[in-house]
Amino acid sequence: MVTTIGMLGGMSWESSAHYYRLANELVRDRLGGHHSARCVLYSVDFADIERRQAAGEWDEAADLLADAARRVEAAGADLLLLCTNTMHKVADQVAAAIDIPLLHIADVTADAVRSHGLHTVGLLGTAFTMEQDFLRDRLAGHGLTVLVPDAADRKMVHSVIYDELCLGVVSESSRARYLKVIERLIAAGAQGVVLGCTEIELLVRQEDTPLLLFPTSRLHVAAAVDQAIAAEVTVTA
Repeated sequence: MVTTIGMLGGMSWESSAHYYRLANELVRDRLGGHHSARCVLYSVDFADIERRQAAGEWDEAADLLADAARRVEAAGADLLLLCTNTMHKVADQVAAAIDIPLLHIADVTADAVRSHGLHTVGLLGTAFTMEQDFLRDRLAGHGLTVLVPDAADRKMVHSVIYDELCLGVVSESSRARYLKVIERLIAAGAQGVVLGCTEIELLVRQEDTPLLLFPTSRLHVAAAVDQAIAAEVTVTA
């Protein structure tokens, strides 16, 4: 039974702040009044993770996050959100380290895509997310076809994430470049585009384009809030 949402964040803290705000806004909107999210947030030092990403030291990164996840559980969380798309590469190792469920970001995203009756989506994210198979295969396991940008667009998308968004820089010129990439994905056959990096939601919003976007962090948080509120209703009924 989920009553307290655990958030494992800091990757980057800009996106984790987005997670925290989303959780509280969604609870407020659902329950009204002074209601806010019952949650535990543990934030790692992203420099430790980013260095291991660049070096390909994924097992070491997994160990670091597994230890952090145990701390989230010990603090009273009933459900874990790994507040990053890229580090879902080690989601299985993190999940194995704890006794509470880990809500996988790709599963809730795929559910949202399928609820719209779509079967082909574009994917934006870090180079790790776009070029490796950990997220693409998880989405494909739900019956989806996943398209990614070409090499030049992937390089630009990745660079904006690490050199701008993770540092709190939101640029109109980068938004325009991202929207062009989204248009190219749609032209290539995507019926919608998955914003597969939490920071991208700080740059591109649904109101910026008539094309259908799937913001993974918002979907992730919404699924957790749904479970938490359902559990609260069960407890008080």
